[in-house]
Amino acid sequence: MSSSDHDIHVLNSLIKTTLDSQKGFLDAAGSADSTHFAPYFAEFAKDRSQVVVALQKVVSRLGGKPEEEGSFIGTAHRTFMNLKEKFTSYDDKAIVDEVERGEDYIKEKFEEAIADTYLSPEARAVIQTAFASVRTGHDRVSKLKHSLELN
Repeated sequence: MSSSDHDIHVLNSLIKTTLDSQKGFLDAAGSADSTHFAPYFAEFAKDRSQVVVALQKVVSRLGGKPEEEGSFIGTAHRTFMNLKEKFTSYDDKAIVDEVERGEDYIKEKFEEAIADTYLSPEARAVIQTAFASVRTGHDRVSKLKHSLELN
């Protein structure tokens, strides 16, 4: 596998995860009981969309075909959450808990990619820039969760 192929593979994996995150935020915005939280989730989804575009541009520049859909696991998780919502009272705290779980997952995926010693400088740079946005989103969701725990 060439360096370029490796970069494309890693970037496309992150694109899938980020698309899952974006869709998760959109679902959370639609499910949030409180109008206070829905705009936050919509904003997070918009941020993730920008991350996806940045990663896709580099994949294209490297000669690859950028991913355009999330992962099967992300789709399965959202389906499970939709079923869970039908059978339980799904309040804002539960939604924030699920969003935080997703944020922990995406943060871990980006940390793994940054630790990859085979990435080219170009791929590493775009991943680090994207990770700054992911980390900010993760931290904001964590603060949101902790603010709910205090109430």
